[in-house]
Amino acid sequence: MYTAPRGTQDILPIEQKYWHYVISKAEDIAKRYGFARIDTPLFEETALFHRSVGEVTDIVEKETYDFKDKGGGYLTLRPEGTAPVARAYIEHGLFNEPKPLKLYYIAPAFRYDRPQKGRFRQHYQFGGEILGDAHPLADGETISMLWQLYQELALKNIVFIINSIGCAQCRPFYLKALKDYYTKNIDGMCPDCKCRFEKNILRLLDCKEEKCASVAQKAPRSTDYLCLECQTHHNTLKAYLADLKISFRENHRLVRGLDYYNRTVFEAVPQDSSGQQSSIGGGGRYDNLVEQLGGPPTPALGFGTGLERIILNLKEQRVAIFEISHIDVYIAIMGSDGRQQGLLLATNLRQQGYRVLLGSGEKSLKAQMKQADKSGAKWALIIGEEEAQQKTVILKALQNQQEQQNLEQKALGNNPTKYLDKPS
Repeated sequence: MYTAPRGTQDILPIEQKYWHYVISKAEDIAKRYGFARIDTPLFEETALFHRSVGEVTDIVEKETYDFKDKGGGYLTLRPEGTAPVARAYIEHGLFNEPKPLKLYYIAPAFRYDRPQKGRFRQHYQFGGEILGDAHPLADGETISMLWQLYQELALKNIVFIINSIGCAQCRPFYLKALKDYYTKNIDGMCPDCKCRFEKNILRLLDCKEEKCASVAQKAPRSTDYLCLECQTHHNTLKAYLADLKISFRENHRLVRGLDYYNRTVFEAVPQDSSGQQSSIGGGGRYDNLVEQLGGPPTPALGFGTGLERIILNLKEQRVAIFEISHIDVYIAIMGSDGRQQGLLLATNLRQQGYRVLLGSGEKSLKAQMKQADKSGAKWALIIGEEEAQQKTVILKALQNQQEQQNLEQKALGNNPTKYLDKPS
């Protein structure tokens, strides 16, 4: 018996109301904030992610799906959305567009991660990028956009965790301070951290191992080493968030897992009644990435929020999702002529915008009407053998069992809005 690959899921019809709810809200918010949609390929050249994400990151070291194609090239299934957008920005000359350029996407990402609650090897992200804006106002607007999304989805107890990890001018002083601190503590840390100590010391701060986390808690803080420009940027962002009344707190251990970040990094975290936390979204600045990939100097920042994580929290918080029926009209049919006439009437109504579910010619009328009730349709049209002979149809309001009338099929087909609601 075949099953879905480990770390993936089938999104069944019963679950689609959650996905429609979240995606429609995300697209609406993106458009209100002036973002235009972009879609990039499912896979890219492997070198793109090595160069942008960083070779000494969990994503590249452990989690990417890499393969060699028949042409001998090395490709990688997209593990995150920012690098492909940056590549498209350069390749298509989007840097010639008016700045800032705002782009959003809703797309799957692939990471060979350990599956657990809310974490899948194929997961979906709503992400966005702002290219060509260095001002902290863009940081504030990005966080505001995510905050508004979560609020309009009716998620509660969301707080943003923020930090600044500095820039190329001030970060070397911070990295030296980290090196000095961890030199005295590295012996008791996990094997991954011992490797990171030599290759990417900043990553020691977000290790989840308990013995490593306790050491990281007492580590030097990046905000104590910021240059004046970075400090001003960070303080201005905090002032914007306070003005917007967005709940946030600082955490010096927040560095995010990708090498391209600088200055602002942030995560959105819902806190449940037990105090446990799990990020549902995050992002930050990557002012040097476009230039590193061969494009012109372009300050930029972006965000990503996981749809599965959002839906999980909607369910845990018992947010009521209003499900719009996908069916306007159900047509129940009996007999050979009834099936033929039902097919013609269904096609006619569909061409006029109605969503029509045509019953099965093999089911009894009772079974078809039971299906009509379950379909969520407001109206049922019944063409039995007698109606088929007379070219009529019984119109029945499913919400009012007493209300029904006989109509000519031709009259209904020519002017359906006289008898039915306008198609939704």
